[in-house]
Amino acid sequence: MVVKSDVLIIGSGIAGLAVAEKARHAKKVVILTKKGSLDGNSALAQGGVAVAMQAGDHWEAHFRDTMAAGCQMNDSKSVSLLVQKGPVYVKEWMEKGFLFDHDSGGRLLFGKEAAHEHHRILHAGGDRTGLLLMSFMLQEIKEHVKLIENETVIDLLIEQQRCTGVCTRNEAGEITYYHADHVVLATGGVGRLYDLTSNHKSLSGDGLAMAYRAGCDFKDLEFIQFHPTLLWMNGESKGLISEAVRGEGAVLKTAKGKPIMAHEHPLKDLAPRDVVARVMFAYLQKGEDLYLDISMIQQFEARFPFITQLCVKHGISISEGKIPVAPGAHFHMGGVKTSLTGKTTVANLYAVGEVACLGVHGANRLASNSLLEGLVFGSRLGEHLAKQHLVDSIADAAQPLLPVRKLKLPTEAEIQQVMRTQVGIVRKQQSLEAAKSWFESYGVGDLPMKGVQLSEEQLNIWNMLTVGWLITSAALKRTVSIGAHYLQKESG
Repeated sequence: MVVKSDVLIIGSGIAGLAVAEKARHAKKVVILTKKGSLDGNSALAQGGVAVAMQAGDHWEAHFRDTMAAGCQMNDSKSVSLLVQKGPVYVKEWMEKGFLFDHDSGGRLLFGKEAAHEHHRILHAGGDRTGLLLMSFMLQEIKEHVKLIENETVIDLLIEQQRCTGVCTRNEAGEITYYHADHVVLATGGVGRLYDLTSNHKSLSGDGLAMAYRAGCDFKDLEFIQFHPTLLWMNGESKGLISEAVRGEGAVLKTAKGKPIMAHEHPLKDLAPRDVVARVMFAYLQKGEDLYLDISMIQQFEARFPFITQLCVKHGISISEGKIPVAPGAHFHMGGVKTSLTGKTTVANLYAVGEVACLGVHGANRLASNSLLEGLVFGSRLGEHLAKQHLVDSIADAAQPLLPVRKLKLPTEAEIQQVMRTQVGIVRKQQSLEAAKSWFESYGVGDLPMKGVQLSEEQLNIWNMLTVGWLITSAALKRTVSIGAHYLQKESG
């Protein structure tokens, strides 16, 4: 089957929805998502949206904080756009009726998170910002945009060095070809490559793998942020404990009550995430258990209802004031290289949100700039696409299917172990070289492959292998430690 549209968006997170909301005024828009519309990282986002809207704050201060967290490796033009346009697009959604949390006098409540100079985090439902904002956006566009759930995009269609659409497979195994004048990758991050992650389980880097097969350029792939506070029980992550909890005064401690960040950084527990994660990693490596002391936070249940539910679900008493935590993979600063309007190096193909990289985060993302990135650059891309002329179609028919290939592939758990132990919070040159060789032993990097040649299970593993190899290769090229890429000197 062949389906046509003007704009085709792959992914239903906040960036994809922001594109759709702006483009739908002038274009026929279709959104494809491999799971449900709320099955992604955007709906899981707890902290909120960072914007300089409070008296005493200014976009220049937000700019400085973003650049500092990114180790000054950020693209200054993209950061300027982010922090100046952020309040504009946030106010647009507020004017549509979205409600951020207010105090009893009707004044907006602003939280504080790591490495922010000011209280500037707008939140909704306490710690359910992402879910509430996503639900509101979906409601706004549902009458104007065709949203197709539970359909996996197998590959991008490339004709004459131009993207003309995608090939998909639904739950029944049926293949469909979607052709569009403009194709947007909004597929999110790579958290599934790690066994300890805050990410939704569906995020295995599909967009990056497809972009690689299509011939896209990449940027900063080595920079993966590990969030310091994932709920940690019996060696497994049970969910995210928002950084806003530390913003309200919570302190990271050992089982004996020692505050671990007291003498590690001037900002202590609100130091940049890479700093906190490495300190925690060192303690965990010595066999120490860590927890978040929340005993000083008044009315914790009211301020953090989702986290409270999460803790109760797993038998943790909020009244005891101790939440067991460990760092886990959280956000990918790198991605498909794009312009400020989302253009990739392949014609008619765009990327936005976590799958993209225009340098806005540098070597480490500032807390609560992720939802903001999706709103700002998704909206800008949607406005750009709404003004574009239609493109003469190259491919109007389905492409012939290729026979499924038989491959010897590793398991998902094996990939996750390699990424955790060799491409994790602390890295070594020798370990990175071993990981790269391991990925290449399965033919990644030199084995010609199309997604349609793979079964559903094979495709998932092949995409994870591809992205793991890309990240590891990028890490090997950066020979000095900076931000989220930390190289430990070899002993001996």
